[in-house]
Amino acid sequence: MRSAFPQSVLLWSLVFGGLPVAGAAQLETAEATVQTRPLERVLDGRVEAVHEATVSAQTSGRVLEINYDVDDYVEKDAVLLQFRDNDQRARYNAAKANYDEARAEFERVKDIYAKRLVAKSALDKAEARLKSTRAAFEQASEELENTRVRAPYSGIVVKRHVEVGELASVGQPLFTGISLEALRASVDIPQDMVKVVRERQQVRVLLASNDQRSVAAESLRISPYADTQTHTFNVRVNLPEGDHGIYPGMFVKVAFVVDEARRLVVPAQAIVHRSEVTGAYVLDQDGRLQLRQLRIGEQFEDGMVEVLAGLEEGEQVALDPVRATATYKEQWAGERE
Repeated sequence: MRSAFPQSVLLWSLVFGGLPVAGAAQLETAEATVQTRPLERVLDGRVEAVHEATVSAQTSGRVLEINYDVDDYVEKDAVLLQFRDNDQRARYNAAKANYDEARAEFERVKDIYAKRLVAKSALDKAEARLKSTRAAFEQASEELENTRVRAPYSGIVVKRHVEVGELASVGQPLFTGISLEALRASVDIPQDMVKVVRERQQVRVLLASNDQRSVAAESLRISPYADTQTHTFNVRVNLPEGDHGIYPGMFVKVAFVVDEARRLVVPAQAIVHRSEVTGAYVLDQDGRLQLRQLRIGEQFEDGMVEVLAGLEEGEQVALDPVRATATYKEQWAGERE
């Protein structure tokens, strides 16, 4: 039996209307609900490294070798640079020999003193020499260790200030690096937002503009004064440690919670796209299956999406649009026979 509906009417019904669908009751559905959701204001920010430092020479010497260059990743305590250490090693060896001798002498005098064969002054003299040589040995050890310049933290080398063969002096800059372990987003907010941001302290950084991934701020620091030119307040949004896929210098979106609003939401998996039409399969009270055109808003991280128009609270939407389409086509084919 042929359908009593013209083809154009059936197509319109597929997109905007509905027909009784026998298998529609077997579709898994979810109810459109009104939920209280945060209202955010999104601003542009720039990623910064919390730790940025310049490593300087702690001893004088000629640069023997350089192990890392600009843009290299460096692990914490890795040797960045090696000075020629002939003088420092000679002082270390001499200091160690004096210390070993003083320690042996102290142990010998202590044993003799225990047998009451020497005066207390002899023990005190041996102990004083031991402490003196130990201090000299520790100083020589530190000087020798300073000939190997180590990274204070894991990060990226952004500047190298010396070359192999140069004679460096104490305090001379050697490397400048940034840490990727602790990042923050710096953003300027208008003065009308300062009060609510201070009160709510709810901020998240959007990791990419084409998806909904974000990371909540661990803490934030708000400048106590506004810029005299822009009248904005700088906010530093500190991120938790971890690999978030963002790096210093990148631009990001920063979302500040400024209020709360009641919104109509449905699961994002129920949304279907047909050419330029965005909608969802809706089951009405009569069991009619419709592909209802919707105007959607923000998509949330918990898998829900806001519906701005085209749907009412309590209506049921199909969670599997592919199966809903197949069910509709089977019914349509049956009506045309």
